[in-house]
Amino acid sequence: MNVSGHAAIVTGGASGMGAETAHALAVAGAKVTILDVNKEALDEVAKEIGGLAVECDVSSSESAQAAVAAARNAHGAARVLVNCAGIAPAKRIVGRDGPMPLEDFKKVIDVNLIGSFNVLRLVAADLYAEEPLDDVGERGVIVNTASVAAFEGQVGQAAYTASKGGLVALTIQAARDLSGKGIRVVTIAPGFIATPMLLGMPEETLFKIRRLPFAVPLTWDGNSSLAFLAPRGIRPVVGRVEH
Repeated sequence: MNVSGHAAIVTGGASGMGAETAHALAVAGAKVTILDVNKEALDEVAKEIGGLAVECDVSSSESAQAAVAAARNAHGAARVLVNCAGIAPAKRIVGRDGPMPLEDFKKVIDVNLIGSFNVLRLVAADLYAEEPLDDVGERGVIVNTASVAAFEGQVGQAAYTASKGGLVALTIQAARDLSGKGIRVVTIAPGFIATPMLLGMPEETLFKIRRLPFAVPLTWDGNSSLAFLAPRGIRPVVGRVEH
């Protein structure tokens, strides 16, 4: 899929993987809308890429509906969605102060899992009304961001692991639901990357991560997400989780 001239939405676009993905999409010629709760950082990234910044809480139905509508009004229906919004507070199931507060667990699920599904469903609904882009019938691509934590959850990552495991499980089902309308759904599961979310973890957690043999923090190349858009002539990826 050639994204040039098409609309794209990136959640969590104010920093980290979301910001890098937004940059890569803009360089590829897409009309990019970035969503995030951090308005100041959001505006800065949007200015850098010549995109649209929309403040949005992805866990809120009303906020996401308004954000997707704003993106549609500015650029047309999004042919590409990359869900990068996420939080990762580190907390053991039972800590020094007793069991993890249930609200802490729910908040992570609300942002990481429900938030991704929230925007996915809205973008998919818009795509249903759009004409296919080619003779194969493709209407658009949705890329969700899971994590290696979905398969290798570490100490203090109960909520984060559950949220990313949910995205992994959702991938094949969403692909089956939407592929009949020419909408591809894929998920990436990166390892440890030195984003603000990771670096904001407690030092105790970071120390343990650094000691893992496979946990060398890396920078994120936004083109890694774009690889799943599949240029013409390459077999498109559908319903897969890529590490």
